[in-house]
Amino acid sequence: MPCERKPMRYGHSEGHTDVCFDDAGKYIVTCGSDGDVRIWESLDDDDPKSINVGEKVYSLALKNGKLVTAASNNTVQIHTFPEGDPDGILTRFTTNATHITYNRSGSRVAAGSSDFMVKVVEMYDSSQQKTLRGHTAPILSVTFDPKDEFLASASCDGSVAVWKIEEQTQVTSWPLLQKSNDVINAKSLCRLAWQPKASFFHLHLLSPSFSIPCSFHQAINVVAWSPCGKFLAAGSIGGLLTVWDVESKLCVERQKHEKGYTVCGLAWHPSGGQIAYTDTEGCLGVLDGLSSSSSSSSTTTPASYDDLFDDDDDRPMDEGISEGARSPAKNPGDEDDDDDLIPATGRARNRSSLKQGLDKFVDDDDAGSAIVPPAAVAAPLRPVYDGPMPTPPQKAFQPGSTPAHLMHRFMMWNSVGIVRGYNDDQDNAIDVEFHDTAVHHAMHLTNSLGHTVADLSQEAVLLACPGTDELASKLQCLHFSSWDTNKEWMVDLPKGEDVQALCLGQGWAAAATSALILRLFSIGGVQRELFSLPGPVVCIAGHGEQLLVVYHRGTGFDGEQALGVQLLQFGQKRRQVIHGEPLPLSRKSHLSWLGFTAEGTPCFIDSEGVVRLLNRSLGNMWTPVCNTRDNCKGKSDHYWMVGVHENPQQLRCIPCKGSRYPPTLPRPAVAVLPFKLPLCQTTTEKGQMEEQYWRSVLLHNHYGFLSSSGYEIDEEGQSQAQKEQQELLMKMFALSCKLEREFRSVELAELMTQNVVTLAIRYASRSHRMALAQRLSDLALEKANQLQGEEPQEEEEEEPLQYTRRNTGSGLGRSGSAGGQNRVTNVLDSMMSSSKKPTALLSSSGSTGKLNKTPFLKPLAPRPKTKVQHNSVYVRHKSGFQLWLEDNRRIILADNPDLEETDVIKEAIGRFRTLSADDRLVRHLTHLVRLEAA
Repeated sequence: MPCERKPMRYGHSEGHTDVCFDDAGKYIVTCGSDGDVRIWESLDDDDPKSINVGEKVYSLALKNGKLVTAASNNTVQIHTFPEGDPDGILTRFTTNATHITYNRSGSRVAAGSSDFMVKVVEMYDSSQQKTLRGHTAPILSVTFDPKDEFLASASCDGSVAVWKIEEQTQVTSWPLLQKSNDVINAKSLCRLAWQPKASFFHLHLLSPSFSIPCSFHQAINVVAWSPCGKFLAAGSIGGLLTVWDVESKLCVERQKHEKGYTVCGLAWHPSGGQIAYTDTEGCLGVLDGLSSSSSSSSTTTPASYDDLFDDDDDRPMDEGISEGARSPAKNPGDEDDDDDLIPATGRARNRSSLKQGLDKFVDDDDAGSAIVPPAAVAAPLRPVYDGPMPTPPQKAFQPGSTPAHLMHRFMMWNSVGIVRGYNDDQDNAIDVEFHDTAVHHAMHLTNSLGHTVADLSQEAVLLACPGTDELASKLQCLHFSSWDTNKEWMVDLPKGEDVQALCLGQGWAAAATSALILRLFSIGGVQRELFSLPGPVVCIAGHGEQLLVVYHRGTGFDGEQALGVQLLQFGQKRRQVIHGEPLPLSRKSHLSWLGFTAEGTPCFIDSEGVVRLLNRSLGNMWTPVCNTRDNCKGKSDHYWMVGVHENPQQLRCIPCKGSRYPPTLPRPAVAVLPFKLPLCQTTTEKGQMEEQYWRSVLLHNHYGFLSSSGYEIDEEGQSQAQKEQQELLMKMFALSCKLEREFRSVELAELMTQNVVTLAIRYASRSHRMALAQRLSDLALEKANQLQGEEPQEEEEEEPLQYTRRNTGSGLGRSGSAGGQNRVTNVLDSMMSSSKKPTALLSSSGSTGKLNKTPFLKPLAPRPKTKVQHNSVYVRHKSGFQLWLEDNRRIILADNPDLEETDVIKEAIGRFRTLSADDRLVRHLTHLVRLEAA
């Protein structure tokens, strides 16, 4: 494997450096103690891109377009690659992170720190973390096994440990390294590496702590496996670079650093034909031309791995080797135990401690895939699964809270108040603050039980803590709205059952547990119903008499979460509204927040920032109403949801710059985001009006739900919403007519009320679109017939005079079924004929001298110019100009703030005259819509 060692070049200032390739091998990425990350297109790149990460950068890893760095500000940061834009903070330590690495798929990152801890963090959700505790000194390096089941770590306490990741337990540990008190004082970085296709850890290749010849003074600092897993490269403290073929145990390449500096970074090119390395002086070098075969080099010697430890590094590899060592290798069947291997110096090595450690760790099932002495027979290759990979299930969380591993966190932030948790060396307490102090004064609680989840309502504070070996999981409620003196109650859960999610409603509390049980309690502490959940709970939310439950309904694949949702309605009529239907999330996202709007509509947000609202009028389907990412300035910025309101239309969020969660101090400010349905072509006038209309319809569905549930509703607000919707329909109708889209105009008219359809007929006739007016007249008759069928029986028995008077007030009556075609023709004729013939508009089945008891379409007679009687009260209607002036007075005064009232009217008259006839007509009809709604 002859290769070319290219001249090194300066990359960073003096100090520790690290290096890696991107997935495609197009870029070399380095970091150093100058706090910069540099992206090189090749070694000859004279202008590499530079990204400043912090004061110092200790380690970096790159996969799937995400660059992860361990900086001196005690954080592990994410940047997009190759853009280099900040993408948030993955995790934090109490001191510097020393080494980071990806797992094979790039879904996890392991990070070791000088605070003796190792953290395994999910890339898709940084709140999902596992902490491995057991080392008693700073961490030197970490690495995943290829199956993502185990993790190995080396520490300054002299040990190399192997951990079971999911169980967060230590499988085994070997005292192999020289102890030190810090990473900078360690004799070696001991960069661990798993063989890509192996199932156990090759300690005898990676640790420099075993016996070596006394004349050798170069400890191995870093190692790296080739992508194929056949070759192993190592860099030493003295600058020696060595490559072995692990199958034949031959040293196939050996190079010396041009200045003998310590090699502290080493990485293989994805193709396997190149190795990039960095030293402690901040320089970058490349070994190029590496072959994929071990038999092409005539200078290789069968001296096994011990060639690394020759007495003199500058001597030829075969110099000083005895004749016995130079003799041809024995047959594999005749080869002795590995303990009898004689190194180049002629001294046997003591490896009994290593063999004992390996024997404890190697599984029987996986022993065949390990690299063993040639006497062993390789096991047959197993079939490889290349299909979709399962997605790790999302852990249970409390909506409106920040991750539980933070020392200072929000346990709950909702429309009622804020619950903060503090867990540090000085204090372990909970503070409860109410937005409206009239509800209750602020409270300070001692968190002696270790509560981790909380909820807050107008009636109570609900807290829960996990169970331990000695104590059961507890549910504690502070019922501050109780009228008696005993305002607190507590419940112990059965042994082995922990509260994972909880919520409060109106007069009740709910807790979902690890036993897949949802338990209901009254607000006073009476145990009520309990039922089993179809899967592990993710979160729950309550509002009034509604309970919303989200759980895992199965295993997701390719980054997708398979979540189900149930909506239960309590009260007198208990029923299940949503029966476990799938919860729609964005692609490769997870649930971030779940709750209700202030008006009681279920709502949730996923990790991609998409807000979805339950559309009760469309069969309980979920409709996206906003994407918070559209309002973010940077890729790493997010919005943390605290509340949703339908009237007024507001999303109340906390902007988080460079992270997903806000800090507790200083108190974050709440921002208000608007709703926006993702309709097509919202930049056009047509798309904007369509979005406004359907958004208004969706966000005012709660009036019907509240009314059917027995709640009092704001009738004035409901009337105003309907008026806005009809105005938008009329504007869209006028726009369609202007664009000569008559079929579309009829479609819009179908959404109008009967009165507004009458105005649309008038607009069509005045625009000389008689065919459209005729179809609209047919539509008006159909709407009248539908309303006629919905009239109660008592109304049919009313006196004709009363019915006619009611029609006069509303502007349009109900149409009967007899003689319908004649009446449609008469309505159309009435708009073309003179108003002097009102008798022609009566029903043909009746007499002109009598009022027919059968309802009829009221003629479109011109309105009185001055006064109209409504319920015996005379009201003077404003002219079109006066209405236009009311809508545009602010604009005129903003343009001309010094104008007097008379000058304002003159300016308004000039602007009003510039309007086209169509614009004036639309404004006039809009005014009529307002009058009809009033």
